Amino acid sequence: MQELECAYFPSSGLISLLVTTEDGRTVETGMVGKDGLIGVPLAVGLSISQLRHVVQIGGEGYRFKLNQFRNRPKLTPHFQMALSRYAVVQGMEVAQSAAGNRLHELGQLLARWLLMASGRVDSSSLPLTHDFLAATLGTDRPSVSLAAKVLEKNRIIQYKRGEIKILSARRLRSFSCECYRVIRQFNGMLGQK
Repeated sequence: MQELECAYFPSSGLISLLVTTEDGRTVETGMVGKDGLIGVPLAVGLSISQLRHVVQIGGEGYRFKLNQFRNRPKLTPHFQMALSRYAVVQGMEVAQSAAGNRLHELGQLLARWLLMASGRVDSSSLPLTHDFLAATLGTDRPSVSLAAKVLEKNRIIQYKRGEIKILSARRLRSFSCECYRVIRQFNGMLGQK
């Protein structure tokens, strides 16, 4: 658990929400990009979180200190409603991701993750390594490399050291598990991709 001191509203970039087990393994439970919020517990009056926030793709955003953030909803009820809706939708995304991580194949999960990341940063080119993707998806690097090779062989993505380029989002969507479509519906409730 960590004490939250600030809320962050990224306007660009990508932040992973990670759970770390006692033995040091990690798995991503969600991601935040533009139009998102780091510090969701603050929206409902809590100041602790079990999640680690790791910036995967740098960007810009806005920071509110704890007292600034807590006073804002009292001044603007519409802001509080938007925060509450975001918290619920993010919870649904976490639940869907957990189901997918347990029930779907790694290639499908990789396709889902790439689509979600691409939508959150508005780019088909993602500066990512297989090591990072392994930690994010809760697996090992060789498994990610094999899954990426299948996508590359089918000309869906192109991988150069440290960069993945999506060549066909349409074909990547067809390769992805159902979770991508479900999560996209959740995010559509907020006007996000």
